[in-house]
Amino acid sequence: MTTKANATDDSFHVFDTTLRDGAQREGINLTVADKLTIARHLDTFGVGYIEGGWPGANPRDTEFFARAQKEITFENAQLVAFGATRRAGGSAADDPQVKALLNSGAPVITLVAKSHDRHVELALRTTLEENLEMVRDTVSHLREQGRRVFVDCEHFFDGYRANAAYAKSVVRTAHEAGAEVVILCDTNGGMLPAQVQAVVSTVIADTGARLGIHAQDDTGCAVANTLAAVDAGATHVQCTANGYGERVGNANLFPVVAALELKYGMKVLPEGALAEMTRISHAIAEVVNLTPSTHQPYVGVSAFAHKAGLHASAIKVDPDLYQHIDPEQVGNTMRMLVSDMAGRASIELKGKELGVDLGDDRALVGRVVERVKERELQGYTYEAADASFELLLRGEVEGRARRYFRTESWRAIVEDRPDGTHANEATVKLWAKGERIVATAEGNGPVNALDRALRVALERIYPQLAKLELIDYKVRILEGRTGTESTTRVLITTGDGAGDWATVGVAENVIAASWQALEDAYTYGLLRAGVEPTE
Repeated sequence: MTTKANATDDSFHVFDTTLRDGAQREGINLTVADKLTIARHLDTFGVGYIEGGWPGANPRDTEFFARAQKEITFENAQLVAFGATRRAGGSAADDPQVKALLNSGAPVITLVAKSHDRHVELALRTTLEENLEMVRDTVSHLREQGRRVFVDCEHFFDGYRANAAYAKSVVRTAHEAGAEVVILCDTNGGMLPAQVQAVVSTVIADTGARLGIHAQDDTGCAVANTLAAVDAGATHVQCTANGYGERVGNANLFPVVAALELKYGMKVLPEGALAEMTRISHAIAEVVNLTPSTHQPYVGVSAFAHKAGLHASAIKVDPDLYQHIDPEQVGNTMRMLVSDMAGRASIELKGKELGVDLGDDRALVGRVVERVKERELQGYTYEAADASFELLLRGEVEGRARRYFRTESWRAIVEDRPDGTHANEATVKLWAKGERIVATAEGNGPVNALDRALRVALERIYPQLAKLELIDYKVRILEGRTGTESTTRVLITTGDGAGDWATVGVAENVIAASWQALEDAYTYGLLRAGVEPTE
């Protein structure tokens, strides 16, 4: 299917509701500044509509609309205000909530309307006929005020199952009153793709309305349900960045848009915007203070990561053999993972990725494969520690381990004081550039103390280390002996302001494992800085 559309073409709508529905996710609490930042990211990405919240319902959303009008010049999107139909027994012209929608200044307004007969009678406590009049009156009034109107039919699919005739009458009423699009909402997220496709097809045929889809992900089918609705004729999709939303979330904007562009042949974003998708996804995750999902389709760091040796052999011939798209199309990259499942092809491709020339030396590649398998048997993991693997690989290629310093000894002391506090002190003794160095430092834990002592010892000789910062520290107890006798694996992430890297250490002592990872981290940092080894 090929459709020509873009972010300003009205033939197909990409509608984002991260700032309203997505903000209902547990753990997300957006400030007005956060919402403004996310709105800018979404506009840059090229969505057609950004639902900013419910003005009048809370001060934060009211402030957002006021500031957005002044502070953001939208290049691609139109700002949308969300609200409800007027109250039962009143008039839209006099309804305070409807007035707040108009006062928001948003050019587009989305109204939520009840389409499930039981919700009308039990939640709104009014008659089915009055509910239809509430829809008709509110849509008509907003249209008369010059606003574009979309209508969200809440609980539509459950309502359709219970009383199809009434659910369709709500759609028909909204359409006839002037709503440009009527959105069928799977509010409880219980639908499956075949069911969605059948219902959407029927409602289009029976009402003549332009339809959209709003899918929750409670069955894990929100993206599939969204695409099924498009297959049935829906021309408006409501999604959230990274699938954020109440309970388990909403249809994820990024896989939906990628599918429309790359699988359906539809042009729903400005030229070149799709290649920014991974960056936009991660940027929004940073704003909401949630770690980006590594296994998210298209934009996750593992989306194009290959581990099995069989896959690597095929990818060496043609990457398309085990990838459904070129990752660069969505701003992502292919990654080769090195583990005990690795074969020759995995090592060769990983070496190429890291810029290490292995030539055609089959014996060398074989040694690296065996070394990796031997080390992983001991508990090391290289798929999460590229820096440690690169040091191992370069050591095999160059015939010796790359060294900038040689450790004589180290120790870490934890002192339990009578007042309940603890003191952590570390001492390192090492050799660098022919000089013996002894350094001591305190820290907020034994590993931090070791890190500081190592920095004190080496910064005078290697000033490049001043940029290094320990970003993350993870400890895992490996299978084997139990309790305090277990083998421990430590992963450390270090950065220098221009990038970061991960290193690994394994030992029966957590501090010893940490020291191994720290040694690799500093060694790799000096390698990145272009320093020649001296030991």
